[in-house]
Amino acid sequence: MRIDPTLRALADPTRLRIMRLLSTMELAVGELAQVLGQSQPRVSRHIRILCDAGLAERRKEGSWVFLRSAIGAHRAPPLGAAAARLLDVAEADDAAFAARCSEDRRHLAAIRAARESSAETYFARHAAEWDTLRGLHSPDGPVEAALAKALGKADLGALLDVGTGTGRMAELFAPASRHITAFDKSPEMLRIARARLQNLPADCVALVQGDFAALPFADESFDTVLFHQVLHYAQAPELVLGEAARVTRPGGTVAVIDFAAHDREELREKHAHARLGFSDEQMLALLSAAGYVAAPPVALPGKPLTVKIWTARRAALTPTRKAIPA
Repeated sequence: MRIDPTLRALADPTRLRIMRLLSTMELAVGELAQVLGQSQPRVSRHIRILCDAGLAERRKEGSWVFLRSAIGAHRAPPLGAAAARLLDVAEADDAAFAARCSEDRRHLAAIRAARESSAETYFARHAAEWDTLRGLHSPDGPVEAALAKALGKADLGALLDVGTGTGRMAELFAPASRHITAFDKSPEMLRIARARLQNLPADCVALVQGDFAALPFADESFDTVLFHQVLHYAQAPELVLGEAARVTRPGGTVAVIDFAAHDREELREKHAHARLGFSDEQMLALLSAAGYVAAPPVALPGKPLTVKIWTARRAALTPTRKAIPA
């Protein structure tokens, strides 16, 4: 990173706003355009300048382009760290700039809330046929057998099934678990899961409603955490996996079952997918950043989509936010 392009890139107020938004999460270019109230071509020009200066990085996913900050990463050179501190100081010391950044974050939250509301409507509408819909993309039998093998443990301990849907994973792994927590945001899904799991001992299963980006559980509550065809609905998968890591005991296991990266763009519009699958590089980076040590992934090629199983073990805990009261 050379100082001249860095200083030129940071000389524009719009680019400063973009960098503040990117300081906490990866964002789609379209999201940035909405927040900034500017055309996508104009925002793309700002992004090109930031990327050329080494301040940001692009990632293409289907027809969407995502952007992330490059200055907070461990690989960033000293000048990048200095730029990060400069942005922190700018917001702390400039009241007008701080107010604009705060408004940008509120606007972004509103955009994402609208998308989440649309997804909730989709889940409510399709709850009764959820297992059938999921099976259209990949057959359940081979995936379930491969997952059981990948977990490789007769005793899964306290298991959290995030985005339990109709409760199929909770039902499947109940015999190997000391206790099952079936967790979902959709009341309609939980009603179906409750009926499915009603024959399990009452003291061995709990159904809990909530948001997977703010798990209502204490730190180190679970030995095993599952995300079965769930993470591609996350607007910010890094936050979701960070929460999973918080509630996983050291030495515990997380399993993410999801699609390999693909270009089936219609899944965004028709089925509320926020992400078009994940590459191994993406997923391993997400797991590592959350504090997990990943095992080699398992691939299940299918038509039209390939399913991947990523498992990882929780390393020593890193500082996280306090648990949210149940």
